[in-house]
Amino acid sequence: MAPKKDDIYKESLDYHSKGRPGKLQITPTKPTQTQRDLSLAYSPGVAQPCMEIAKNPKDSYKYTARGNLVAVISNGSAVLGLGNLGATAAKPVMEGKAVLFKRFADIDVFDIEVNTEDPEEFIRCVKLLEPTFGGINLEDIKAPECFQIEQTLKKEMGIPVFHDDQHGTAIISAAALLNALELVGKKINKVRIVFSGGGAAAIACARLYLSLGVKRENVILCDSRGVVYKGRPEGMNEFKEEFAVNGKERTLADAMKGADVFVGLSVKGAVTKDMVKSMAKKPIVFAMANPDPEISYDDAKAARSDIIFATGRSDYPNQVNNVLGFPFIFRGALDTQAHCINEEMKLAAAKALAELARQDVSDVVSKAYGGQTFRFGPEYIIPKPFDPRALTWVAPAVAKAAMESGVARVQLDLDAYAASLEKRLGVRQSFIRSLKDRIHVSTSGPDKRLPRIVFPEGTNDRVLRACDVLLSEEICQPILLGSEKKIVAAAERLGLSSIQPLAQIITPRDSDERQSYASEFYELRKRKGISKEHAFSLMKQENYFGSMMVRRGDADGLLSGATQSYAETIRPFLHTVGARKGMKISGIYMMLFQERILFLADTTVNIEPSASDLADIAICAAEEATFVGIQPKVAMLSFSNFGSNNHPSAQKVREATQMVKQRRPDLIVDGEMQADTAVVPEIVEEVYPFCEIKGAANVLVFPDLQSANICYKLLQRVGGAEAIGPILVGMNKPINVLQRSASVDEIVNMAMFTVLEIQQTSKKNEPLQAKARAAKRKA
Repeated sequence: MAPKKDDIYKESLDYHSKGRPGKLQITPTKPTQTQRDLSLAYSPGVAQPCMEIAKNPKDSYKYTARGNLVAVISNGSAVLGLGNLGATAAKPVMEGKAVLFKRFADIDVFDIEVNTEDPEEFIRCVKLLEPTFGGINLEDIKAPECFQIEQTLKKEMGIPVFHDDQHGTAIISAAALLNALELVGKKINKVRIVFSGGGAAAIACARLYLSLGVKRENVILCDSRGVVYKGRPEGMNEFKEEFAVNGKERTLADAMKGADVFVGLSVKGAVTKDMVKSMAKKPIVFAMANPDPEISYDDAKAARSDIIFATGRSDYPNQVNNVLGFPFIFRGALDTQAHCINEEMKLAAAKALAELARQDVSDVVSKAYGGQTFRFGPEYIIPKPFDPRALTWVAPAVAKAAMESGVARVQLDLDAYAASLEKRLGVRQSFIRSLKDRIHVSTSGPDKRLPRIVFPEGTNDRVLRACDVLLSEEICQPILLGSEKKIVAAAERLGLSSIQPLAQIITPRDSDERQSYASEFYELRKRKGISKEHAFSLMKQENYFGSMMVRRGDADGLLSGATQSYAETIRPFLHTVGARKGMKISGIYMMLFQERILFLADTTVNIEPSASDLADIAICAAEEATFVGIQPKVAMLSFSNFGSNNHPSAQKVREATQMVKQRRPDLIVDGEMQADTAVVPEIVEEVYPFCEIKGAANVLVFPDLQSANICYKLLQRVGGAEAIGPILVGMNKPINVLQRSASVDEIVNMAMFTVLEIQQTSKKNEPLQAKARAAKRKA
């Protein structure tokens, strides 16, 4: 239930006033802890970059924050839907805009409120600020002055100038239009479009739609006086004149008869049910007046059941929200040092957003909207602002358009650029991309074969959606176990067109391999209480069947656990595949934070490990870190620091540390130590300089399962870490277990990790396989 207006107004005032007033602060990006730091940050050291920039002004992008700095500038003459509030009252909005730039695209902003309504004064002020910024975002400036201001500044400044109230709405609604037209099966050059509103946003929308392919003769613009027609004596200006028509229509109601598309940027109540009923078959209505649309969602749906409807509000489907545009458009413009944002860049942004809306929607988005599920269709034609992929889809598209249209001063490698954008989102996004890159390098080539991973829970919706992603990104070849009829029906219900033709589907109960798997399993377990009949019965269970597939080499790896307990999931693996010779099976979680990655062991298997068990666990955990490209620094954890307590549990960890050093002298390992000693480098530097771990440890081996399990769940639920795991180490084959609550993204991540384990296992086996081939040739 939406909060009452009075409640949200009070909450908003508290939000802005409590603690440090406002929403922004400035944070240094360089060290400022010592006198030496300050002498570099300011006098005398700062003189050198000043001299370099004086010789070459372009070096301001190299030595200052200019390349990531945007000015959000307003005079407060058209604040939101509130009218002319003046420059000072506009400041909360400009601060809010700055927050959105930072949150969604990691762009720094100074908000500037200019106390003048004289366009010439405003233009002069902004022009004088050019050396400070990489780009200018104009905001909340009334029409028609905003047209003059933007046109002049774009012409006279050498950095991007963008009036978001015009172009942001145009770009997002253009993306929505492309997708709506695809859904209703109409061609853009045939549709008739009516605009309600003669201001900056409406005219910008009309112009961009023309660039997309709408015919000018199919556009009617209406304002508060009705249709804008040639020769109209009142309420005209040069910008409206651009869209003046010769037709007989004089009112909005006249114009909407038979129209395919309505675009509203005017006032509440401008459109009635009868006007919507008069539109063509399968009408598209974008009622974007704020805060209340030209016609409500309920009234529009009541008038036409075949309608596709969008508004500017978050409480209805298809919100046309400018935050989907300006952060990513400026990101691409800044990173190419484009001298303007041109039509090609705006079109590229609109097309990228339209394409993103057609993709499977991430669970991250679903969680941000209270667990709602979204799928491309009449009620989902635009991506949600919290879709983290928007940055990596839109910014590269804008950058590419800037380079191809000749306005970029810097040429980018787009693949490397996409990777750099994910780093801006934090370590976790960058790490996940690195996994994908390693997989694609290993599976590329003319004779590539994707690793085959068994998913015993083949009828589960999350598993199916994850497999759809894995197929589309060519990460692995899923083998889905379960009733083929149920799997196919679920895939159709979810709109996953790739599952049936591309994924292998096996119903264990009916498989030709069931008997042979049962016979082999009987031989494995006949002295452990398993009869032939029981073995055959077990092979109708997906986890047992899948485990035997991996054992026999009919699959390369397995991933399960989304619908059952950990014990139920792991038991078949232990009975069929088992442990590597001489190793202890254990469970590791990778905890991905914004700035670091930690490996925690053993979180899932060994309740009270011995010193020897802990040594095995530490070595396997270190191997996993190495395996993903991270140099392991292994801390053996206890409540004791380096002999400070002689309790048996501390002695056990001490002994385990020595065992690891003896068995693997190449590893960086030390202990026993407390958790803060392991992760806070200053403690080691100041108190324990003899410790072999310099800098923070990244592999944390706990003294027992209880402490490890508690820690990983606290880090995940309270510390904001993303957990990848449990990763089973010490197994004879690449088999992993999912958390029961695993999201689609988490299943995909675990599948990628399993693929990398498969590839690593294959590399280890290559010498043996080569030896066998050589022996065969010799024979």
